[in-house]
Amino acid sequence: MNHNAFSQPEGRRDMTFETAPSVWRTLPLDGHFDLVYEDATGAWSNRSLDARELKLGLGRTLLGGIDARRGGYRGFRVDRIRRLTDGATGERIETGILDRLLGRAEAQRRADALRIRRQSRARRRAVMAGPA
Repeated sequence: MNHNAFSQPEGRRDMTFETAPSVWRTLPLDGHFDLVYEDATGAWSNRSLDARELKLGLGRTLLGGIDARRGGYRGFRVDRIRRLTDGATGERIETGILDRLLGRAEAQRRADALRIRRQSRARRRAVMAGPA
């Protein structure tokens, strides 16, 4: 009997497991939002959130960030957000919340890509100019 922790005993199938790819797509999203949120039991509460990301999954979308009330990271189902107030603009949104959040995430992605391109061009110009 020549078995160790890494060998497969005779007659047993290979027990390797493959993990399924994640069904969640994560979009970075920055901003401060005040929420009126309805939990699973139907109770409404006011929340203050420093947003970090928007997670899109099968049948669910979560707005994730630091919840001031709980002092930690939380994910809020977008379909349960009854009112969203943008901390930067003061705009109150009661309908089309998911569309607004997706639009904001896309606008931030474009702005970040443009900033990175500009920084890259500036670095290339500095290298080409050489030491002064």
